[in-house]
Amino acid sequence: MTQTIAPRVRTLVLLFLAVTGALLAGAAPASAHAALTGSDPGQGAVVDRAPTQVSLTFSEPIAVSDDAVRVLDPKGTRVDKGDPANPSGTTYSVRLLSGLPDGTYTVAYQVVSADSHPVAGAFTFSIGAPSETSVSVSGQSTDDGPVGRLYGLGRYVSYVGFVVMVGGAAFVLACWQRGSGVRAVQRLVVSGWLALTAATLALLLLRGPYTRSGQIGDVFDLTLLGEVLQTKTGAALVSRLLLLAAAALFIAVLFGAYEKREDGEEKRDLTFGLAIGGTVVAAGIAASWAMSEHASQGLQAGIAMPVDVVHLLAVAAWLGGLTALLVGLYRAPADTPVDRVAVQRFSRLAFGSVVVLVVTGTYQSWRQLGSWSAFTGTRYGQLLLVKIGLVAVLVAIASLSRRWTARLAQAPAAASREAEEKEPAGAVSTKRPDAGRAGSGGSGATGATGARETGSGDASEAGDRTGPADTDRPGDSTGHGKQTGEDSARAAQLARQRAAMETARQRRLRDADPNRFGLRRSVLAEAGIAVVLLAVTTVLTQTEPGRTEQEAEAVASSSSSAASGQGTGAVTLNMPFDTGGENGKGVVTIDLDPARVGDNDLHLYVERPDGEAFDIPEVKVAFTLSAQDIGPLPVVPDHITTGHWSASGVQIPMAGDWKVEVTVRTSDIDQVTVSKNTKIG
Repeated sequence: MTQTIAPRVRTLVLLFLAVTGALLAGAAPASAHAALTGSDPGQGAVVDRAPTQVSLTFSEPIAVSDDAVRVLDPKGTRVDKGDPANPSGTTYSVRLLSGLPDGTYTVAYQVVSADSHPVAGAFTFSIGAPSETSVSVSGQSTDDGPVGRLYGLGRYVSYVGFVVMVGGAAFVLACWQRGSGVRAVQRLVVSGWLALTAATLALLLLRGPYTRSGQIGDVFDLTLLGEVLQTKTGAALVSRLLLLAAAALFIAVLFGAYEKREDGEEKRDLTFGLAIGGTVVAAGIAASWAMSEHASQGLQAGIAMPVDVVHLLAVAAWLGGLTALLVGLYRAPADTPVDRVAVQRFSRLAFGSVVVLVVTGTYQSWRQLGSWSAFTGTRYGQLLLVKIGLVAVLVAIASLSRRWTARLAQAPAAASREAEEKEPAGAVSTKRPDAGRAGSGGSGATGATGARETGSGDASEAGDRTGPADTDRPGDSTGHGKQTGEDSARAAQLARQRAAMETARQRRLRDADPNRFGLRRSVLAEAGIAVVLLAVTTVLTQTEPGRTEQEAEAVASSSSSAASGQGTGAVTLNMPFDTGGENGKGVVTIDLDPARVGDNDLHLYVERPDGEAFDIPEVKVAFTLSAQDIGPLPVVPDHITTGHWSASGVQIPMAGDWKVEVTVRTSDIDQVTVSKNTKIG
């Protein structure tokens, strides 16, 4: 038992060490879902003059439509000219109408990130002074409504179909080749193919409403469908449908010509060919996810995509094979049982899949989180913890299955002998001497043959008993023929009944084995956990990764700090910037203490988006009090250390709502000015 459980214990240790090491290693930022990292005017900003345009900066490139960015006045009327432009990098701008009056304006955006997920949000800025507005800022995305829920259901069904189809076929080829003739297993794999095909078609139709209108009625809008086919996600879905056509041919051969092949050498050659072809098709289908979702964007995308493909294939081999094993244990006929060899082969296959999942899953977690705080501080990290917990439970239950498998192998015939001893004395038995192999699954064909032989003998005896009666009544040839036909029918019925009884007896002998019974229960528990695990995985693929979620929270915190500065103590302002050049992104932070009229100390910090301090060629600060026509008052801070500048004796002549402008230059030609408003004094 110790030798059996030890490999699973090593797997759990490997999982813990790998996750720990990867998360402690740290890395440069990686993006998946796009997040708003800056805007001009800023969130909550109050500007003196009406801007000519509104610019939004995201964490990654996005896809925009004519209505992707809308600017609404206090009454809810659009004041933008539509058709957002992309002047540089990840910054997108929309021009405004001229002569806008004072008041609070709402900026609402709905875009599609490079990893195919819709991203929506809204914020406000004011011209002159804040005012009441009738616009509700909810930031609700299209994935929050009925279309979003249907799209999420379609994704779940597609994952389940992929796992069942690929894992079931792999289980038959690698572990239980006799299973290719079992009707229940055939139905399982074909059902997986049908589910994946239907879900892919549904996702293709829902994609347009999911990313644009959010209306179910637009599912059959051919214009939207045409736009979807031009996108990366649309191309991936169409490619998946083409590969599913090849998968249909593979399934037809597996359950047709392969199952009927009797020559050993020919079957081995066909097995090799199916294994190669099936792996290529399965990898292609898995790549349709990897090339259009999280793995295709952010850090090390060239490595992340093949890693994601391997991860999906390992999931399918483990969980799909587990499902096929469960169906075989419960639904396989008595003459084609899941034998010990098949279970042992799957045990090795499952263990290898778990090792692959540990390695690839750890790498994926590192890309999407990168820190311990993201584990507990973001929804993605919390879901990932739930997933890791489910995997740990699944591995623990799998270790029990491995133990039952070892016991089944150690006592192949003991359970059969014990069950035979418990057979009722009056039970009909036609078992031949070689039927004792039923303990390891038995052979229903043997029992059926015996039953047919016995039935034939009974029919002969029935004919002998009928003969004398016919002789006593010569000339009644019609009655004789009728009697003989009835006796033959009864004999055939008796043979069928005895064959059914023999099959049932063989099934009882098989199921009486306590080791097999324990294996069935543990595999059933594994399958139940696997269903929940797939659901959590589906939700994870639609959740904003921890890195970008923290970036978005940092931007929101910066805006909140600017809006809540009170001037009765130190003021801290965080201002994201993007000069558009190489290494042009970062956050500049200003600390002004005590933020009152008179002398103040100013400290300025420059950091990259991941929080690393770095130096820039030049940084300048200016204070302006527009209400009193004061300023700009320039301040040139002194460089103290990497990413830190300071100035003392900064004079603030009077209290008011001051505009703090920071000019950042990251190269000879790349420069930008960012600003925040705060109360001082």
